[in-house]
Amino acid sequence: MDRRELAAFLRSRRERISPGEVGLPCGPRRRTPGLRREEVAQLAFISTEYYTRLEQARGPRPSREVLGGLARALRLSDAERVHLHHLAGAPPAPPPGPPREVRQSLLDLLRRLPQAASFVTSATCEVLAWNDLAAALMEDFSALPPRERNLMRRAFLGPGPVGRRLYGVSDVDAFARHSARRLRATAARYPDAPEVTGLVAELLAGSEEFRRLWESHEVSAEPTLTKTFRHPVVGPVTVNCDALDITDRDQQVVIYTATPGSPSEEALRLLSVIGTQRMDRADQQVDFPA
Repeated sequence: MDRRELAAFLRSRRERISPGEVGLPCGPRRRTPGLRREEVAQLAFISTEYYTRLEQARGPRPSREVLGGLARALRLSDAERVHLHHLAGAPPAPPPGPPREVRQSLLDLLRRLPQAASFVTSATCEVLAWNDLAAALMEDFSALPPRERNLMRRAFLGPGPVGRRLYGVSDVDAFARHSARRLRATAARYPDAPEVTGLVAELLAGSEEFRRLWESHEVSAEPTLTKTFRHPVVGPVTVNCDALDITDRDQQVVIYTATPGSPSEEALRLLSVIGTQRMDRADQQVDFPA
């Protein structure tokens, strides 16, 4: 526990918050900026004496419950909350599971990429959000329950629509290796998350290929630069693959683009028309589970 750094951090976070931001009256007689110590203590459900000792670098090591109360009272960001726990010598507990909520800015990004098949995946390879072209190239994810939007289940446990394993992609074996390694790292980050442990158990029970890959204990994954989809309507579509890590959400934005002037670019243009015509509502350009 770094008492001096913890004290300075608490004081700096307290001084940046105005009383009005937390629903307290803004009195005229305030000698210091931000909240008073007693106001932080009240919001964190601890005694003023205890909080004062923390800011004076004289307090005992706070419990996780106290740190949680301080994080809420001081309106800390996720990064600040983690920093607070480390300063107090109590690293935060693992999150309950991989985040599934997709930021609005990422949903807007998908809408702004009409010529690229784009989607967002969770740390367990569940497709969380997508645009029209991704649905046309792969499948209509809006017609599936969330558990069936998982690309690992598609790769290891079933052939998928019209008998095509993982949408007929050319690199299905490479994806299998990549996703198994990614899931191994995910399981280390979320050791008690039922969503993760359940998926691992299901894949171990249902796929000899996954069991073999899992038992290798590999965690590093090589990037995929290109792949080819064997589409039942427009034929083979070769795309360039880019995956952008969204570290604060433990998610990835996957973007598939075709080389300009190639037959695959023409195929994607055709798919964008076919996909739009199949949509039941004009506002379904991006879908994500509630």
